[in-house]
Amino acid sequence: MSKLTGDKKIIVVLPAYNAAKTLKKTLDDLPMEWVDDIILVDDASDDGTAELAKILGLKTFVHRKNGGYGANQKTCYTKALGYGADIVIMVHPDHQYDPKLIPELIQKFSDGKTDAVFGSRMMTPKNAIIGGMPYWKFAANIFLTAIENTVLGLNLTEYHSGFRAYSRKTLKLVPFMKNSNNFVFDTEIIVQMKKAGLKIKEIPIPTKYFPEASVIGFLRSSTYGISILATMIKYLFWRVKK
Repeated sequence: MSKLTGDKKIIVVLPAYNAAKTLKKTLDDLPMEWVDDIILVDDASDDGTAELAKILGLKTFVHRKNGGYGANQKTCYTKALGYGADIVIMVHPDHQYDPKLIPELIQKFSDGKTDAVFGSRMMTPKNAIIGGMPYWKFAANIFLTAIENTVLGLNLTEYHSGFRAYSRKTLKLVPFMKNSNNFVFDTEIIVQMKKAGLKIKEIPIPTKYFPEASVIGFLRSSTYGISILATMIKYLFWRVKK
């Protein structure tokens, strides 16, 4: 266990797909004095990501076929729980999120009442634009977040960040294995946390868009948006039936 986190075992999970160019840079920025272990799950990359991860000494697991972002997270969390994680932190190995902020995520759990902590690029909205977020994606983020907050009765500033930390309790309680294998997984797990009465906190994080970062294009983003709206409708039906 890290001396800085007491009796909590902190495991960072890296859901990777074609991240060979940015993996080392991501690892270099990890504050290892706060981290006990790192797990990388490679979703059938074709650029040598898994081979590099093994050379770098990471616990590496490989999907034989590309399963999608949600499928990758399912393996990440299952493996992390199997290794005894008390807090699981997802860091994208494309270096779009700043791993140096991991201590801020961890410290939010110190009250003993927090079940997940998300990094939000929208707590200071102008910084998202300064960081290179496309205007159409910025507008869609605000629009979808407003709908999700209204439906779920939450007050999050962003639902679509991939820089997240979950407690062991959360990942053991919510049925995340039933979620989509695609990007809407991130919204579905929030809905599951809402149903379970779990508490989410946020920290502000910078936005970083650059050529090597993984970016969803307009068409896939549109499909993602529709999936979110469908998830909200399903939640409303669940609430009515409850």
